[in-house]
Amino acid sequence: MRRILVSFTALLAVVAVSACSDTSQQSGGVSGTGGASAVGGPRGPGGSGSLSDAERLAQMQREFQSQVGDRVYFATDSVNLSSEARQTLDRQVAFLRRYPNLTVRVEGHADERGTREYNLALGDRRAQSAKEYLMAQGVSSNRLSTSTYGKERPEANGSTEAAWSKNRRAVSVLAQ
Repeated sequence: MRRILVSFTALLAVVAVSACSDTSQQSGGVSGTGGASAVGGPRGPGGSGSLSDAERLAQMQREFQSQVGDRVYFATDSVNLSSEARQTLDRQVAFLRRYPNLTVRVEGHADERGTREYNLALGDRRAQSAKEYLMAQGVSSNRLSTSTYGKERPEANGSTEAAWSKNRRAVSVLAQ
């Protein structure tokens, strides 16, 4: 029974991943309306259909990550935004202006050094720093929220400066 359950779960994962393929170029882009109606477009080899809200949001998140940049990095024990971080956040502002119904959750992260409590607080301050910059550039506060993961969700594993520098970050995640 366990083997069947594991096989079924793996099959569901494959189907879910294949359903997330990027169809923005096939369908002529994505609508940022955020309404209940879906954007029409091809879905798969023979098909017609429309994107669900979740699929459209996943598609927009991929565009956001690849073309805009969804993360900014910080120096050790810092919440100050570098000029590179401000440029990334400026691109996020432009994207959010194109899609006024989207909201963003800014997630704060820290490297593995320090206590769990310290890193949760540092992650929160980093998320707040990015949020405050977005608000200063005209993004409404009701479109922004923050969360912190501290050192609990590292982007890179290892106890090296290279790994730590990737883990000191704030990540913007789109929502509707």
